[in-house]
Amino acid sequence: MTRVLVVDDEPQILRALRINLAARHYEVAVAPDGASALRQAADWHPDLVVLDLGLPDLDGVEVIQGLRGWTKVPIIVLSGRTDSTDKVDALDAGADDYVTKPFGIDELLARIRAVTRRTNQHEEEPATVRLGDHVIDLAGKTISGGVRLTPTEWHFLEILLRNPGKLISQRQLLTEVWGVGYLKETHYLRQYMAQLRRKLERDPSHPVHLLTEPGMGYRFQPS
Repeated sequence: MTRVLVVDDEPQILRALRINLAARHYEVAVAPDGASALRQAADWHPDLVVLDLGLPDLDGVEVIQGLRGWTKVPIIVLSGRTDSTDKVDALDAGADDYVTKPFGIDELLARIRAVTRRTNQHEEEPATVRLGDHVIDLAGKTISGGVRLTPTEWHFLEILLRNPGKLISQRQLLTEVWGVGYLKETHYLRQYMAQLRRKLERDPSHPVHLLTEPGMGYRFQPS
């Protein structure tokens, strides 16, 4: 049974999530603040953490950093903060996804299933990935149908494909593909994502696999 630690200072949210997750056969523990969350995580070793940023003692980003000091457990941030800076800070600290309050329980459960699937996948890197009509060979750097990519397009795409379902921040992509001197060049991301969609999506104007999370980053959504 998958263990989920829910961290939030709002009792009604803790109760609602505990009931909904338990009804779907998750084992649930709750924590009302950052310090108790870190203790609970160390003692209980959850498979997933759902974390509010606005905690009464520690900022949620500090909790993420504390967890990332010793564990790779998936972290989904659940927060009322809508500013993109807060979202990017959480993602850069090591969060795997970000859901804004008020939220739909079905959306949150879908995000939980996605990160759980990713965690349960075989640890070996996938040899091939399917994206719509195309099969992509990551090792051989080839794409079915004769699609050709530039080295930069490959680098950008490979980061997304090796993290299926995960939201990759703009900062991470810019740093890994172009370097730390390009952190303000977000137009690079829009340009290259448009190019990849034209080459790989059935309908580039309505992408279903190469998705944009406005103000935060990008994700590859498998079929």
